[in-house]
Parts: sequence; C-alpha cells; structure tokens
Amino acid sequence: MTLTIDETTGAPAPGLLSREEFRTALEDAIKGREAKNASFSKAWAEGTLTREHFSRWAENHYHYVGPFADYLGYIYGNTPDHCTDAKDFTLQNMYEEELADIRHTDLLIRFGEACGTTREQIENPDNMNAVTRGLQSWCYAVAMREHFVVATAALVVGLESQVPSIYRKQIVPLRETYGFTEDEIEFFDLHITSDVVHGERGFQIVLDHADTPELQQRCLQFVRWGAEMRFSYTRALYDTYVAPTL
Repeated sequence: MTLTIDETTGAPAPGLLSREEFRTALEDAIKGREAKNASFSKAWAEGTLTREHFSRWAENHYHYVGPFADYLGYIYGNTPDHCTDAKDFTLQNMYEEELADIRHTDLLIRFGEACGTTREQIENPDNMNAVTRGLQSWCYAVAMREHFVVATAALVVGLESQVPSIYRKQIVPLRETYGFTEDEIEFFDLHITSDVVHGERGFQIVLDHADTPELQQRCLQFVRWGAEMRFSYTRALYDTYVAPTL
C-alpha cells in the first residue's frame, strides 16, 4: 500500500490497495462484529431459546430480509450499464429472492408458522422492534443513495456474506434440540448454500469495481457499519424478547 497526502487535512491518506490487501481489509472489517457471536445467536446455538422466541425472530427477520429484493433493485438501478457483471449478479440475486422455485420469505413464514406465529403477525410491521426498523431503513438508505459498489459492499459483503456462518451454527440445534422437521427449516438450509455464492460474488464485484482509494475506503467503512448493524439487530432480539423472560 502506498501513501498520498490528503489535500484537506495534510495527513497521509491511503493509496490504492492491491487486490489481496483489499480483500483482507474487507474480511477484517467484519471481524469482531460477527452476528453469529451476538447474544441471540449464542442462545440459539446453545439450545436455550423457545419456539416463542423463534416466533419473535421470524416477525422481525421478515422485515429485514423481506425487502432485500427492493434494496437490490435500487442498487441495480444505480449500476452503470457497462458494469454487466455487477448488474447480472444483482438481477440474479433478486430473481432468487422473489421468483425462483419458492420465495425465500415464504420459507421464512413457513418456519414462523411452525413456531406458533402466523403469516399475518409476521407481515405486520408493528411486530418488529425499533432496532429492526433501523436496520431496514439503513438498508434502504444505503441502496438508494450510495455508489453501487459501496452499497454492494454494505449489503452483500457486510450483511449477506455472514449468513452461512450464522446458520451453520443454528441449523443443527434446530434439528437435534428444538425438533423441527427438514421442511420447516428449509429457509436455513437454502441460505447456507446460496449465500456462500452470493457473498463471494459480492466480494468479487467490490474488488473489481472499487477502483479508487476513496471508493475502497468507503467500502470498508460501510462493511464495518453493515456488520455492526447486523450485530446490533441480533443482540436487540435477545435484549427485547429473551432477557425479560429469564
């Protein structure tokens, strides 16, 4: 990495990172902020939650991931036509969310219903807590306002790429401790597979198209923020729904 001087502050500013340096920096931006280590995730993996807690999770998670195709639509609209690889990936991601064999949110609702809540309760925005509402709003704002590569870094690298590591820890107790059927937990099984692909393609798009020091640094900032947002969202589920029942 080379250093240049920031004309505004006079301080050294990072130059363009090599592809290898940038990949490492993106991965490091998530470390220490992983949602798999938040209190709700830990309680889930340890087998100490109840189906009522999972109902509250479904009622919140729907409002975070339910609009994911909407977020991607804004990113797609902000992506220049010559960036065909990025546009193709975003469009495919939207298709898988909404138009593939079964909509991902329908699988989430199926899980929620197995926990004891209803489609109506899951779809009702009154049932998400304030932190979930903040995460949803942040996703919309980033997707609409930011450069497409920064938004991809935030939503795909900072948020979506974490999913496999979260669900791998959670799907085993769903089967062995909580007693769900394979049909009821298809949402998790699907995302362990699909989001490995999505996360890696997101990394490649960011590595390819963040081609200035400024874009690289903004991508790193938004990956950090994205990881912090998901951690805070996951912790708030514990603080709001689990801690009061202990």
